[in-house]
Amino acid sequence: MTLPGRPFLVSAERRRAPAAYDAFVAHALEHGKMSRGHHNRNYVLPLTESMAQLVDRYPGRPVTVRMRRKDALPVVIRTWEDESEILRAIKGVLPHVPECLAKWGNSAVHSYVDGVPFSSVCQNGKPVDSLLIKALAELLAQMTQVRREALPALPADWPRIDKGGPSFLRTLAHLAESQIRRPNWAEFGGLFAALGIPDDALLRLAERVPGMARRPYSLLHTDLHRDNVIFSYGGEPPLICVDWELATYGDPLHDLATHLVRMQYPKDQWHEVIEAWAEVMERLRPRAVNGLSQDLDHYVAFERAQSVYPDVMRAAKSLGGSQDQKSLDEATRAVRKALEAAAVPLQLPGVPDEEEIQRVLFRWRAARFGGCAQGVRQATRISWEPDQRVPEHPAFPGSAVLDALVAEGAAPASKVFKGTAHLNTVVRVSGIEFPVVVRRKLTSAERRERSILSEHAVLRVIEDSGEPVRAPRVLALGTSDLKDQFAIHSYEGRGAGDLPPEHPVDGLRPGEADHLVDQLGALARIDHRQLDPTAGERDFYRWLCDELVRLVTALPKESQKLARELGLPGGYRLLELLVRHRLTPRRPSLLHGDLNPWNLVRRDNRGGITIIDWEMAMIGDPLYDLVRHMHLTPVRPEIRQRMFDRWTSCLPRECTTGWEDDWQVYRWIEVVRSAYVDLDRLVTGTGLDAPNVQRAVDSYAMTLAAAMASLGLRPSPTANPYLARALPHGQHGVLRVMS
Repeated sequence: MTLPGRPFLVSAERRRAPAAYDAFVAHALEHGKMSRGHHNRNYVLPLTESMAQLVDRYPGRPVTVRMRRKDALPVVIRTWEDESEILRAIKGVLPHVPECLAKWGNSAVHSYVDGVPFSSVCQNGKPVDSLLIKALAELLAQMTQVRREALPALPADWPRIDKGGPSFLRTLAHLAESQIRRPNWAEFGGLFAALGIPDDALLRLAERVPGMARRPYSLLHTDLHRDNVIFSYGGEPPLICVDWELATYGDPLHDLATHLVRMQYPKDQWHEVIEAWAEVMERLRPRAVNGLSQDLDHYVAFERAQSVYPDVMRAAKSLGGSQDQKSLDEATRAVRKALEAAAVPLQLPGVPDEEEIQRVLFRWRAARFGGCAQGVRQATRISWEPDQRVPEHPAFPGSAVLDALVAEGAAPASKVFKGTAHLNTVVRVSGIEFPVVVRRKLTSAERRERSILSEHAVLRVIEDSGEPVRAPRVLALGTSDLKDQFAIHSYEGRGAGDLPPEHPVDGLRPGEADHLVDQLGALARIDHRQLDPTAGERDFYRWLCDELVRLVTALPKESQKLARELGLPGGYRLLELLVRHRLTPRRPSLLHGDLNPWNLVRRDNRGGITIIDWEMAMIGDPLYDLVRHMHLTPVRPEIRQRMFDRWTSCLPRECTTGWEDDWQVYRWIEVVRSAYVDLDRLVTGTGLDAPNVQRAVDSYAMTLAAAMASLGLRPSPTANPYLARALPHGQHGVLRVMS
């Protein structure tokens, strides 16, 4: 009960806190009953005599001392910094919310709300009684009665209702970018990159915000979950909402969406909650339900998208210096759940499996809390076992390997590159003059085309040959913690440093085309029998056909079914169509096997090209490597002719004979391969985060038409005439430039 005639104190208006306030806060830290939230520490204790006199309350009355956590991550959107101003504004409409009695700096004294938290009697995920749902809806609706003029001033660029609906959701996305993603990226960016979340995910989400119905803006709590709702012991009102520091002013649908997600209702109760909210809003603020059925999903999607950042960061921070497997398992499950919820709204191409997530978290923890520090138990330290197939490299001793693995977990996002099959992390190691890349296979990767040769063996043979082939050097091969295999290569970025690589995504320049062909000629001079003594004895084209048929018959049933519906033949019929061709025998050589633009790195301005990612290397017809490159890369006719001319002059006659008649056959089989592989990627979503994959599937309708023509088949009319029209018809596909 407030004493009459004297106002309560907000001491932020003074130059310094009164001595009684400082003494009471110190007393709270020592004797108060503490509860710890994500953003604050709350201490409940009775008012002392001196503090009671300062805030005009009776001594012994319980109060809450709230202190902003200095170690709290910036993982929330804040419109106003001062919670006391919000509480003052809503006191007339919601009189039972806490009052701010005094504040100074990062601490404040609030009146105590006597009751039991909703979460104590009804845990997350449990069904909520229908009467309680209606009471919660009433609580949300009452907030719309707070006058805008009573609230603190909004930022100058705050969206206005007269500008239309989507501006508020777009503002939220940009605020999440500036207040959550960006401030944490230096520490956590590498972790997010390893998990497959790009740095522009929120900005791209903002660009996709659609037009929405207009609704009147109002006060929003934005964090109404079971811990922030109190059952009052007196029963009037039955529910009291606390913790208003994240309140904002905007579209009331946003408050409903955050409430639905954070309250963790069972999914079958969502409709009841929405109906209860709409019913009470129709009575108190009718225009707030405009476009409810169309627009609510957009706000729910945003809530799930932005939540991936605090959820992943909190899970990672929860590991601390812990050494037990239980904490790692719990963090792994939390991250997997957050990624699955955010995958659709952020348009993530896939979610890593738990094994991959756990390995990423383990490396992140070990790099920060383990490493090689003395006194740290082995459970948190990084260790590795060398693979004897790759002896220690003279330029990279075993001690440097451990340093590279420690640095890997702490690498920033700009040094982490996630491809379709590998996670590559660029690091610097003390005492080593050049940057290196730690290369790991993704456990969740589903590569349809199988590897024939071991990448480390191919790179060793290239290095030992002395031939002028620009390729990474294998510096180490081994297995680190959690049975995670890795390789360490020299890093082939721009120039001599560790700048991000630049790829010829729009095609090779003349000098680059010459340099690539020269390297194909150098590959032909390497003794491939070190890798596979019998590879040169087979009919390479027939082997290629058999491999393609094996790939087609191993596709998932969903992909095979759609392929048949679009007219693509099954495995047996495909083989019949392919083996009609007979090619001139040519001397086999070592091939890269996948010369797409993202496996080529521009080294300098003089036309230098480095070839990376040799996982698909094979022994076979040297013509195939050149034609496959032309299929995967935009090639202007004059560059194509230039490459063929140089190729015939660089390679021995026995490697080029009959190429004029045969190159189109290889082109056809690659078009056919793309028709199946890209269709499978469309159906399964596999690898769509890789730019070369995305560009290919964007033009799938063109690929399909070209493949049918290559096989001599007419397009098959589908049972659903709209199916073919739904295929991507992009105009920047590589097939167009090869016609």
